Amino acid sequence: MTENTKAFDSWLRTRFVEINSELEKLYWQQDDKANVEGVGEHLKHQLEQEGNEHIRALLAEGNTDEGFDNAFDLLGNVGLFMAACRRHEITEPSRETTSPLVDASALAMHIGASIGVTPRFATAHLTTHNKAVDGLYKRFTNLEDEKVFVDYNTKGILAYKRAADALLKIQPLGISHPIAADLLAVAKHALLDVIESNNALYNKLDTDRFFYCVRPYYKPYRVGKEVYRGANAGDFAGINVIDMLLGLCFANEPSYSQMLVDKFLYMMPEDQQILRESMRMTSIMDDFLAAETERDSEWLQTNLKLFIQVCKLHGDTAIGHHNQLVSKYIAQPSQKMQQQHMDKVTASGPPLHVLLNSLEQLRDRRAAAKRDDIRTRYDDLTKLKQWIK
Repeated sequence: MTENTKAFDSWLRTRFVEINSELEKLYWQQDDKANVEGVGEHLKHQLEQEGNEHIRALLAEGNTDEGFDNAFDLLGNVGLFMAACRRHEITEPSRETTSPLVDASALAMHIGASIGVTPRFATAHLTTHNKAVDGLYKRFTNLEDEKVFVDYNTKGILAYKRAADALLKIQPLGISHPIAADLLAVAKHALLDVIESNNALYNKLDTDRFFYCVRPYYKPYRVGKEVYRGANAGDFAGINVIDMLLGLCFANEPSYSQMLVDKFLYMMPEDQQILRESMRMTSIMDDFLAAETERDSEWLQTNLKLFIQVCKLHGDTAIGHHNQLVSKYIAQPSQKMQQQHMDKVTASGPPLHVLLNSLEQLRDRRAAAKRDDIRTRYDDLTKLKQWIK
């Protein structure tokens, strides 16, 4: 890590957090908590000026070729700065055709293109690849609700990854292998950990604090001429690996495959590779359906029971996420928001009603719900359940 990189990282862990936190205090004191216009202008100027000074030094330094990890970390730091500028409306995509953060855009595009990821901060920068120094990892603010959100998202993501890794290991062994039961049990317990982590998040995270003080840092922002959607907690391969290996979602279904295409560059390169490989695999559900003649065997009865439990838990996580996080922390508080802010609610780009509809469909695919308008595995899972003695 070069001296300029160290200096920027140190600023990001100290002054950057202090300025953002002070601005959040000012916004929170207003009747219209979503308003940032004309509030704390001196602090916004300090944020932009200090951040740009560090970035100009890094841009002049050029590509130091210090390896993927350092490059990815630096991209995240530049991205956190750009996201904060977007949150405070120092930049705002709808009023611009190109980002006014010229140096930051140039540095982000240089790094992103060189390592094969999107040129903005991604979920991994704040969760699985967020290095702590003296016990503190990188954040936008010192607000407790942001810490709760990041902590439990990280726990949930790591648990999903454990479940996905276990399911991937079944593929070369086959569903009748004795160890398949052990791997399904690992996936089961990992998904129970996801549910436990999510429930803790829903109980501890304050709705208004999240909606007004945490969520705005995840909005879309412009890098150069292009607008890139906000970071999403689902931007890792594990959850989609589980979808497809369980057979609950289909890589060749248009809306689902579109979602995969959209998220590829928001993931770590190793996650991109895992996801591509998973898209070519047959599902465990299809393997069980093809083994109907063995339905009375001990191995099928044992492994199928575990498989059905894993499917149920994966569906439960999706239902909980949609009915609690999406509804409680986004849909409901948005109803109280003043109309002039409504077009800026979501981090994913599309209007709120469009986003909610697509998330409902994804929830019902993962839960194998009975629906006539979209393809789910309700009938196939019902058939498998009938085989259990």
